[in-house]
Amino acid sequence: MIRVLLVHDSCLLRSALAALIEAEPDIEVTTTSWRDARSRARTVRPHVCVVDTDCPGSKGATRKGELARIYGGISEGMSGKDSRCELLVLADAERPGRLRRAHEARALGYIDRNASPDRLLDGIRCVANKERFIDDSLGYGFLQAAQMPLTARELSVLSLAAEGASIAEIARSLHLSNGTIRNYMAAITRKTGARNRVDAIRISRGEGWV
Repeated sequence: MIRVLLVHDSCLLRSALAALIEAEPDIEVTTTSWRDARSRARTVRPHVCVVDTDCPGSKGATRKGELARIYGGISEGMSGKDSRCELLVLADAERPGRLRRAHEARALGYIDRNASPDRLLDGIRCVANKERFIDDSLGYGFLQAAQMPLTARELSVLSLAAEGASIAEIARSLHLSNGTIRNYMAAITRKTGARNRVDAIRISRGEGWV
């Protein structure tokens, strides 16, 4: 039996996806919000964790590295490769920044958010078997992600700035000094070819980086 943990902040969509998945005789599913994902994962110890990187709660979670923490929290203390939980991400080709973060969190599977239900089920079974699964429609998004000039930390800083956070607020959120954040913002502005912070945010939003 494949144990699946489904992470989504919309109760309605979470319930609908869960009903689809648990109709399969070889899969059992548990659902949770992003806020409770890590603790729930440690309790359920799923084979596959299915996460939506484009739902409201995922924005802050992926920015703060929660994908990697979910993976690490489940895998910690588990013996053997076959005991490890794998990540299956519902993604959007027009959001290369989130694809990049999922890749850095060592996600094994990537499903287009507009894919058919059968593709999701195929992805779950494939990833549970420790096999990589990537929708062809996400190819362009991965190409764009590979060409992004910003590091993971710079993306985190820029994402917070795009939400209106001040230098001090960003520093507190990421546990860094104000000077370090200013250095990151200067690097971001230079790498994006922007005139200033506001322009860097505009360019990055247009490219789907944040």
